[in-house]
This record gives sequence, structure tokens and C-alpha cells, in this order.
Amino acid sequence: MASTVYWHRIENGTDIEVIQRVSKELLATLIEREKVILSKKIPLKVHFGEAGNITYVKPENYDGVIDLLEERGVEACFMETSVLYGGKRYRSDVHEQTAREHGFTRLPVQFADGEAGEHFTEVEINKKHFRTFKVGGAFSNYDQVLVIAHFKGHMMAGFGGAIKQLGMGCAAKGGKLAMHSGVKPQINNRKCQRCKVCQTRCSVNALVIEESRSYIDHDKCVGCGACMAICPHKAVSVFSARGVLSMMGGLGSSFGERLAEGAYAAQLGKRNLYMNYAMSITRGCDCEGRKMSPVMDDFGIFASTDPVAIDKACCDMAAERGRRFRGQRTIAYAERIGMGSQDYVLREV
Repeated sequence: MASTVYWHRIENGTDIEVIQRVSKELLATLIEREKVILSKKIPLKVHFGEAGNITYVKPENYDGVIDLLEERGVEACFMETSVLYGGKRYRSDVHEQTAREHGFTRLPVQFADGEAGEHFTEVEINKKHFRTFKVGGAFSNYDQVLVIAHFKGHMMAGFGGAIKQLGMGCAAKGGKLAMHSGVKPQINNRKCQRCKVCQTRCSVNALVIEESRSYIDHDKCVGCGACMAICPHKAVSVFSARGVLSMMGGLGSSFGERLAEGAYAAQLGKRNLYMNYAMSITRGCDCEGRKMSPVMDDFGIFASTDPVAIDKACCDMAAERGRRFRGQRTIAYAERIGMGSQDYVLREV
């Protein structure tokens, strides 16, 4: 059975007031036509943009959506998780500062994976690559999430949309590590100051700090990534020679499947709503802390209850406009494991 994707055309330079009105109309149409029952509390899974990035979707674009939720008595918040690498979104404190600096101040901000990425829920999925998957722990407090994605390119996934926002965006640090072929962090002994702060965050006592060297016992390590987040000297990283080789091993066809399985875990048992903003469409991701230029014109805002269908619709429309994004295998695999359907009907609002 075909899923319905609702769409409203926008163009380069569309006034923000129009985008706010269109976003509100799209969400209202989705709720009405799909007979959606809204929960009393709904987090908005968004991306705050890395410091230095200027093409992330600005928070004022979401004001119409927030207006609608408030009018219907929904208590909302912005929800995010911390990243694996350095930068300004590595821990909740600096991540929240980045969110404020980028204007995400209208709603409370909640980090689903805790202060340092250590808070997770182990979701049983029993798929090809993962029997269980680590999703940010706070997501388990909600039965409905409004997943808002910026449709654009992505170096590893090919494109970023609803599936990536679910899979990578909702994963705790351990889930993010697992998607990269299960790589576990290493300690750089040239940077390690033997301060033992990392040990305070390890729940399985995998950190060994000796007088002459420090290392992680990978037989004990569960790959949660908390030690990377807490180390004040940035001595813990997946970007060792061994870690990079392991990650590179995951960049083939299995990465997209792992991403889809993480997305499956994040949406399992939930009545999620999805919105994709196809604007400021860059080759790279909003995680890249640098200025980028769009590679194609803006073409619309999309809404659906099906993450597979909404991503397929965005990719198809981009292709019609001359830009083909990699990642079609991820969409196909997500359909195969039961996340949604590539068969969709596009309804212009």
C-alpha cells in the first residue's frame, strides 16, 4: 500500500513568514488526513548545526510547527544527541551553548543521551547487523517524536533525511560507534595526562590508567563513547590508525544498512511524524563546521508518517531537478526491514 507524502513548493529566497505558514499547514494537513492523534508531550528531533556551519535549517523555520503544537496543547522541546568527534556538539554543555548561539531558544533543549553520551536504551531489533541498538535514553520517555530533517548531501550516507535523522541523530554514542563497524575508542598516550577522569564515566571499568601507559580493555568496553566525551585532554578518540581502518571498513554497502537498522530501532513502537526541509541543499552535512554553498535550488517542505516514503520523495524530486544523491540502497534496505514503503503518493498542499 502506498504511503502519502504531503509537499509544498518553496523556492530560493522564500520569505520566512511563508515558510512558517506553509510548515504549519503541512503539519495540520498531515494530522487531519492521516487521522493522527497527538501525544501530550512531543520532542522535536532537530539538528542545531555545528559551529561554523551557516546552512543548517534556522530555528525560525520551525515556528509555524511549534505554534500548531502549542495551539493543540502539546508540550514540546528540542531533542538532540551528542556527536562522536570533537567540536562544539561533543558534550551536552557545549552542545547546548551551540544551540543557543544558533537561535534554538524558543523551546527547552533536551539531550537524549545524557551529559556525555552515556545514557542509552538498548533496543532489541534482531536484524542482520544488530541484535540490539543503543538509542539515546530519553527517547524511551516518548511514544511520538516529530522528526525534522534537513534534506541535503552527506559524505558517508549519500544524503541526509528522515532515515539519517533517526539512525545517526537519535543514536547514543555507542550506537553511533556501532554504525561505524563497531569500532571502539583508543587512548592516545601522548595526550593522556593520567587524570583518570575517564574512569568516572565508565560503567564497565574498561579504562586502565597506569603510570607508564593508559589503554582501554576492549573485551570489557561496550563502545558507549562516554570516555571520549569526558576526557579534558581529548586523548580518547576513534581516530587512531586502528580506529580509522575499522571505520573505513564500514563505509561500504553495510554502512547504509547499519544506518537503517539504527533508524529502525529509533522509531520502533512509536507513532512518529516526519518533516523534511529541502532548502539550503549542500553537498555535505550540517555537522561540518564550515561554510558551504548550496548545490541546487530549494524545492520544498515535505511531511509524512513514513520515513522511507518521505526520503524517497525528496530524492526523486531532487533527481528530477538534475541532482542525484547516493543512498538509494539505504532506502531500499529500510523498506526491506519494515520501516516503510518506497511506494508513495505525493500530495501538493
